[in-house]
Amino acid sequence: MRTPLVRLHVADAPAEIYLKLENLQPIGSFKIRGAYNAARRAKDVSAGLVTASAGNMAQGVAWAARELGVPCTVIAPDHAPAAKTDAIERLGGRVIKIPFAEWWTVIEESRYEGVDGLFLHPVENEDVMAGNGTIGLEILEDLPDPAMVIVPWGGGGLFTGIASAVKALRPETRLCAVEIETAAPLNRTLEVGSPQEIEYRTSFVDGAGSRALLPKMWALGKPLLDGAYVASLDETAAAIRLLAERVRVIAEGAGALAAAAALSGRAGGGKIVCIVSGGNIDFAALSTILAGETP
Repeated sequence: MRTPLVRLHVADAPAEIYLKLENLQPIGSFKIRGAYNAARRAKDVSAGLVTASAGNMAQGVAWAARELGVPCTVIAPDHAPAAKTDAIERLGGRVIKIPFAEWWTVIEESRYEGVDGLFLHPVENEDVMAGNGTIGLEILEDLPDPAMVIVPWGGGGLFTGIASAVKALRPETRLCAVEIETAAPLNRTLEVGSPQEIEYRTSFVDGAGSRALLPKMWALGKPLLDGAYVASLDETAAAIRLLAERVRVIAEGAGALAAAAALSGRAGGGKIVCIVSGGNIDFAALSTILAGETP
């Protein structure tokens, strides 16, 4: 669905902040755009669909599989939150949980031994990126002159899709990425000047971040990237609270990263669009955050 772009009214905000509410998609995440586009454009899905995901891409693929009447299998890291894996199963998908290191190998190799079906890569599939790019088109239709768009960086597919669309139509708009402090290989790579692997730590921000950049996505994303930020866990939790209090928006950790960066002032002023990428947060974590703490 086309999601709204709404103003975040905060009296002391350092910028004119707008929120692109992808948490309002039927699966609570932008991932439905790319997953459904890729599934519909595939030549043969009769054996079913397979993906590797912590939850949101999996829900998109499960949704698409249900619409197409084919089975769906999801390979998930063992730390994937119950709110997301339960939703996958409600949509008819089968979930296989494996250790994070093994799961990352599945991401790198685009396959999982012993499971049949068409593998839809959650990041590197070009039809997935094209589906994500429709977010950029909608932003410019609703706000023709943003100074900056901030996009959470997980694997780079959301950033690359949005940035490709926005840069094609309005090249003067700055496109910046944001990562969580516990999983920020993009920022480390930019500091060093070459792709770096970092020590990945799990957190309540499960929908963004990784231990390393995917080479294909680094090659595609680098020319579109105007900057990158790191948000702390405390800043992200505070952004989740603020969105709930001011605009009654429930964002998951990854979905609040862009707002956290904009609210910090590090992104500067002007019209800044923040991608609220999803809202699938465990209620236990949300309750802790709304109580004023950081999980």
